[in-house]
Amino acid sequence: MKSSASAVSASAVSASAVSAIAVSGLRKAYGDKAVLDGIDFEVAAGSVFSLLGPNGAGKTTTVNVLTTLMKADAGTVRVAGHDVATATREVRAAIGVTGQFAAVDELLSGRENLRLMADLRRVRSGGRLVTSLLERFDLMESADKLAATYSGGMRRKLDLAMTLVGNPRIIFLDEPTTGLDPRSRRTMWAIVRELVAEGTTIFLTTQYLDEADQLADRVAVLHQGRLVAQGTPEELKRQIPGTHVRLRFADLDELDVAARVLAGSTRDDEELTLRVPSDGESRSLRVLLDRLDEHMLNAAEFSVHTPDLDDVFLALTENTSTKVAAR
Repeated sequence: MKSSASAVSASAVSASAVSAIAVSGLRKAYGDKAVLDGIDFEVAAGSVFSLLGPNGAGKTTTVNVLTTLMKADAGTVRVAGHDVATATREVRAAIGVTGQFAAVDELLSGRENLRLMADLRRVRSGGRLVTSLLERFDLMESADKLAATYSGGMRRKLDLAMTLVGNPRIIFLDEPTTGLDPRSRRTMWAIVRELVAEGTTIFLTTQYLDEADQLADRVAVLHQGRLVAQGTPEELKRQIPGTHVRLRFADLDELDVAARVLAGSTRDDEELTLRVPSDGESRSLRVLLDRLDEHMLNAAEFSVHTPDLDDVFLALTENTSTKVAAR
């Protein structure tokens, strides 16, 4: 029995060595309502893991448990190799958290906010670090202005800069770009990519599916307290039917002929387009184009469309809701 226990222990150590976060059987309920109903996932070190889900799906509850702000009812959670229930101090020393709303002191300047964090973290050469972060986040011009005068995007950048004080190995970003304009969102994306390139692990929750598509190495979809899918963005997209070729023709006569020739297609007379189901692979496309040539047809425009994460999200959450309602 000893050798078996040792093997299990060695396996757990090995898993924690390659996983920044490991979650198994996580459960959390408020009264009779199960917010998290036995979820399992792992996050590889130095990657971006995105947790998607509609409002009320349990995303923020998951973050609160992983960051030691809330206790789970059941399951095991290891962050940076430490159990969040028994090694709270070690977990907190390894992580940084940026919530849905920028947690900056509006009565302090940007520089003073960062200096306060450096003092609380007992960072040596805090002044040098503060200057470095202000430069990195393009906040030097506003460094000595009150945070109350900052725009939403500037506050988000300052909040993330404060999170980086102490050089955390794992950063939790809970809907960090909510309410930001497109330029500010892209700035945040660039900063996230820089952090990952330096070896930081990012746990991202978001309602913006294009954000997950742009940043995440792996995505998990949380719905009604359960993970209904996990994988890379491309793997999840391939699970959903809907890849098609869109052809636009010069006139209605050509569209009529093409619609008869290409069985199973869907036409749009106003746009003079034909939507043809396809797997998007080169061999299938070649057969399609050869078929058009055989009938002397020429498409003025030709494009391949694949499902995006919006399609994946809607398909997974709608299917799950239907199944639950049918029970």
